Amino acid sequence: MRKIEHIGIAVADLEKSNELFARLLGKEAYKSERVEGEGVETSFFLVGETKVELLQATRPDSPIAKYLEKRNEGIHHIAFDVADIHLEVKRLKDAGFEILNETPKEGADNKLVVFLHPRSTNGVLVELCQEKNL
Repeated sequence: MRKIEHIGIAVADLEKSNELFARLLGKEAYKSERVEGEGVETSFFLVGETKVELLQATRPDSPIAKYLEKRNEGIHHIAFDVADIHLEVKRLKDAGFEILNETPKEGADNKLVVFLHPRSTNGVLVELCQEKNL
């Protein structure tokens, strides 16, 4: 793992949250996109070399909708940038971590993503992400 790539925050209202984080961080979101496969609309803020990703559900069966129903708004996951997502999944699986999706899937911001189950990471949903063009 090379660095913290982003911190994902589940929000109920992306427009209001974009305004709040723009005031908080002193800058506007640099990117917004919809990820149909995950049922989310996202926006990204750059803070130094790390990003803050806001996630709003676009359908009631999405992971973010379920998260908001159980826990309300807040930190949803922490994402780590990896050089080779396939090698990292194998390493972590061999080390005893529970992988939610062993086959990387398309995520936001031109990334391939894999998630680790929070029960194997002290209650934290961990995302591994790698640029798709690498």
